[in-house]
This record gives sequence, C-alpha cells and structure tokens, in this order.
Amino acid sequence: MEPAYASTSLIEIRDLHRTYCRPDGTVLVAALRDINLTIARGQYVCIMGQSGSGKSTLMNIIGCLDRPTEGRYLLEGEDIANMDDTLLSAIRGRRIGFIFQSFNLIPELTVLENVEVPLFYRGVQKAERRSKAKAVLERVDLSDRLDHRPNQLSGGQQQRVAIARALVGDPSLLLADEPTGNLDTATGDRILKLLDELHAEGRTIMMITHDEAMADRSERVVRLRDGEIESDTAPFATLTHE
Repeated sequence: MEPAYASTSLIEIRDLHRTYCRPDGTVLVAALRDINLTIARGQYVCIMGQSGSGKSTLMNIIGCLDRPTEGRYLLEGEDIANMDDTLLSAIRGRRIGFIFQSFNLIPELTVLENVEVPLFYRGVQKAERRSKAKAVLERVDLSDRLDHRPNQLSGGQQQRVAIARALVGDPSLLLADEPTGNLDTATGDRILKLLDELHAEGRTIMMITHDEAMADRSERVVRLRDGEIESDTAPFATLTHE
C-alpha cells in the first residue's frame, strides 16, 4: 500500500505501465508494471533498484523524456501522458531541472553560457538570463568561474555548474541521476550537502541512486524490482531521528 503524505501533491502516477515492443508488435520487455506513486511538493525521494529494475524508465517518464504505454501521469495537476511533443518539451523546459552523472555540459561554452542555455530556449532576453545565471552560480559558489570552460574545472565544480543550470529556470522538480557517480567521496559529499540545502529550502528532489548511504539522506525511498514497486518507505536513518 502506498504511504500517505500530508503535503500537496506535485506528482501523481496511477496504474502506469511502460512496455517496449518489437516492430511486429510482440512485447520485448515490460519495463514498468502497475506503478502507483504520489510525490508531495517539497519531498526528497530516492529511486533505487538493480540494473533492469525500471528505475531509469520511471525517471524518464517523470522527466517527460518518455511516455507511459498505459496509465496516467499528472504533474502539478496536468496529465502529461497524452501531450504532444511540443507541449511535452515546454513542460520539460519550464518545470523540470536535470542533474546528470556525466554533467552534460557543452564544452565550447563558458560556465555562464552553459547555465544560460535553458533560459535561451525559453526565449528569455540576454540581460535577464545573464542576471539569473550569475545569481545561481553565486548560490553554488562559482561566481569566480564564470568565464571558464568545463575542461578548466574539477569534477565537483562541473557538477555544481550542472546544478546551477538545473536551478536557473526555477523548476518545480529537480531530477538527479546518480549525481555523484563520477566524483570522489569527499567531492560527492559536498554535492550531497548542496542537495540537502536545496531540499531544506523547499525544493522537490528525486534522485536515482544505488548507494544506501545517499538514500539515507532522503525522506523517502522507493525501491523497484522487475518493473514494479517493491517497497516505498522512509529510510532507516530518517525514522531513527524523528
């Protein structure tokens, strides 16, 4: 049974299935089956599971990069499942900030220009997007690296640029896919502390991870197995500190 949460829902997923088929229509893999999930606004949720469990497929659907085969996905009350590509792209650009394990920065652009990119695609004027980009880069302690390019930064600095880029459009949801996977332990811990701070400020964060220690920092852990929700609980560390 899905646990109850008191806050206003940001995400509601009902009876969701994602099936991939061969060209002849036969089922290749049932990646997700009968997923029911509610994410409260302001929650910090970890999605966990072994390779092939369906966690990346679920994250892609929540991030509006894919659609369910069946079922409903409501983001802030809007049914995303049946939107056309244009609307889906607009929703993705305005409401979701992505943080990737591999950073996905554009090597030819400066730090400041990389952070401006989401606002450029939203049609924000140069002066405004520059001002907003500088503000979020100051927030992640990189205001002295504005004119550097990604290859002039450490891994931790690149990930902080990626976080700034995710924040610049003031999204409803931050999606983080193994955000410390390419970082050493000390640098990864600094990134996790930054995510803790963002959550404390009221950000909704969903993170894919295989690391139990990272999951212990969250409010809630959803574990997938063979395309289904195996468990949905608060982590032990959270329970013991309440």
